[in-house]
Amino acid sequence: MSEQKNPDYLTETSDGFLIDLATPIDLDGTQTSRVTMREPTVQDQLDVQAIKASEAYREVTLMANLCSLAPEQIKAMTMRNYRRLQGALEVFTE
Repeated sequence: MSEQKNPDYLTETSDGFLIDLATPIDLDGTQTSRVTMREPTVQDQLDVQAIKASEAYREVTLMANLCSLAPEQIKAMTMRNYRRLQGALEVFTE
């Protein structure tokens, strides 16, 4: 993905990243401190660009899709956790 050193909270997998969160999140009653983000496809980008919403809402929707989470679960994250997801997305788009 990138020749630069990835942040310590990202572990590269065969199809994306395992992201260590700064604080655990509740996913359907289960506390988890890691989420997986797959690498986006061109279709993912086209789908999110078709949404009539702000860039921030489109980003939340994209990250939710890539992490197999609901947008509401992304919105409930702390900013530190959200920045980690943004960091993974940035590595994909460098």
